[in-house]
Amino acid sequence: MYFCTMSEKTRVNISIFKRLLHYAKPYRKVLGLAFLCTIILALVGPLRPYLIGEMVRKFIIDDKDGKSLLLWSFLILGILFFEAVTQFSSSFFSNLLAQSIIKDIRQRLFAHITTFRMQYFDKTPIGALVTRVVSDMEAISEVFSAGLIDILGDLISLIAVVSLMFAINWKLSLLALIPIPFLLIATKIFAKAMQKSFQQERLQVTRLNTFVQERLTGMAIVQLFSREKQEFESFQEINKGHRQAHINAVWAFSIFFPVVELLSSISIALLLVYVAFQVDGVAPKNIGEQYEQIFTFTLWINMLYRPIRQLADKFNILQRGTVRAERVFEILDLQEHIQNEGTITTCDFHQPIKFENVSFAYQNEEWVLKNINLTINKGETIAFVGATGSGKSSIVNLLGRFYEFQKGDIYIGNVKITDLELSLLRQNIAIVLQDVFLFSDTIHNNITLGNNDISREAVIEASKAVGAHEFIMKLPGNYDYNIGERGGVLSVGQRQLLAFIRAFVYNPTVLILDEATSSVDNESEVLIQKATEKLTQGRTSIVIAHRLSTIHSANKIIVLDKGEIIEQGTHSDLLKIDGAYKRLYDKQFTEQNDNG
Repeated sequence: MYFCTMSEKTRVNISIFKRLLHYAKPYRKVLGLAFLCTIILALVGPLRPYLIGEMVRKFIIDDKDGKSLLLWSFLILGILFFEAVTQFSSSFFSNLLAQSIIKDIRQRLFAHITTFRMQYFDKTPIGALVTRVVSDMEAISEVFSAGLIDILGDLISLIAVVSLMFAINWKLSLLALIPIPFLLIATKIFAKAMQKSFQQERLQVTRLNTFVQERLTGMAIVQLFSREKQEFESFQEINKGHRQAHINAVWAFSIFFPVVELLSSISIALLLVYVAFQVDGVAPKNIGEQYEQIFTFTLWINMLYRPIRQLADKFNILQRGTVRAERVFEILDLQEHIQNEGTITTCDFHQPIKFENVSFAYQNEEWVLKNINLTINKGETIAFVGATGSGKSSIVNLLGRFYEFQKGDIYIGNVKITDLELSLLRQNIAIVLQDVFLFSDTIHNNITLGNNDISREAVIEASKAVGAHEFIMKLPGNYDYNIGERGGVLSVGQRQLLAFIRAFVYNPTVLILDEATSSVDNESEVLIQKATEKLTQGRTSIVIAHRLSTIHSANKIIVLDKGEIIEQGTHSDLLKIDGAYKRLYDKQFTEQNDNG
């Protein structure tokens, strides 16, 4: 977070910068080689103008010895070749360091994000997280590849150039440095302007990424409601803001760099005018020395102003990188969103599942579930029914610990689920959701989720058991067919069947079906019902039912209303009660007859 005063801003940036440097510790050798090459380059570079000046005086003005001139020319070419090799090495090692560091930070960031509770993702735009993991990392990499090490090299080069200038002629040196104060003022103004533009750029990049990600994901809704024109107009506005943020930065650059060139030219002009007056009356034997100094100082002035200009540029790279790093570290520092990990590593999941006085709210005390008391015995099939918003999905989300309840406890036997290791809990519970998420990958990989312990034979066996093998074999490449993003080339029923196969191969002890047949056609529903029967055999099963006709055989049906259990019993028992379940059943039965 940036505060009001410049000193506080600087302190925050320095703390972020130090934290970034901490990630360079495992790569100290690479960092050392990059620094070494940069230091050598910074020291050798300023010597070249001096040698060229000596060559001009000795072999062009004074001696005019062509043979010696050729040897000196080869010496200069050798130095240039050495500089080129050193420059390549410096660039290679600094970029290797940068990519290694952001690899580590990106891995740590992604691993950290996967530990967050679902509430975090409910409130945080996915596009913003994508920006952190991808775009922000590239800005951070520039801190090491084009910022930190280059700044050190430029500073050493400045010191070396100024030292040589004063060693040769202190009067000419002072004359050449007259425009420097004006350059420092311009640099300070430029740095402030760039800081503001980077903050605007940061906000606009996040807005743009979030907008594009959400609209592309929801393109079906955009087209279904003919929102193409309106969304395009909204995109234009956001894109315009993104463009303006970058133009502000370009505007600062377009002013600053000509100012640097102007001041550099003024330095050279002052030098030439001064020497021109000094040459008049100088003995001929000293003319060569004057020309040598003009030549050498002109090259040094170019070397002097170039690092100063680059220092401003590199400072802004550091500033942008630390601003982006601050956003990344804000996520890495989030602890309240991390799901607490239990310590128990063994548990018999064939024991009863018990909810004792469980209450849950997504925010504050807006209770979605209130005092839920329920026991699910081994091998039972329990169905939850109720109106939208009654809390059906919330119950299964709590059992899988996708959300954390605020009151009460949930037990597997005598063990609280909060005391279990998350991996152990989720290995034994499989959830087949109504909205199946599939990756842009092959059918096989979507079923196994990249688990190499699950063989192709096991996948085929599960597909046959579920009744999906036939349609998979009709696809080009069958199990190696790439289904595209979110399985867009498959029907809703086919995607649902893949979710069943996925659950089957992972062989869970507890199975949860969240309205798995509510959005499929009749033919797919028959296949899914058969798959359900196969999958629920010998397992404790929890079914969230939208179509009541699918749960007649459930051992117990739980009726929820406004987060509370109002009825429970078998299908026949609940019909006899003539309560909420019967009203739901009669209403659905009437609607089916009307539609039929």
